[in-house]
Amino acid sequence: QVQLVESGGGLVQPGGSLRLSCAASGRTFSIISMGWYRQAPGKERELVASISSGGDTVYADSVKGRVTISGDFATNTVDVQMNTLRPEDTAVYYCGVYSAAVGRYYWGQGTQVTVSS
Repeated sequence: QVQLVESGGGLVQPGGSLRLSCAASGRTFSIISMGWYRQAPGKERELVASISSGGDTVYADSVKGRVTISGDFATNTVDVQMNTLRPEDTAVYYCGVYSAAVGRYYWGQGTQVTVSS
């Protein structure tokens, strides 16, 4: 099993910034991908950004240029820096990691990000 602990959500004004952090523990030796996902009310969960153990990054088109993901597979931590936030970025943000050993994702409990004036 892998356990994930997230931090950094909150309320921010449009144009503001937030940094979300996630730390994984447990059977982390086979994690090959870490990322952040979000789910807005009435919508499906979607990728925000991910990073592989090889250093490859993927960003959703909606956040490109505003979001930067960083990950450390030695310490099993993944952060996402979000700038120039918009009201449409409001969602519950989830940290997700993929374990190659068991062939599944593990998810954090989610952290609320609200962008509003």
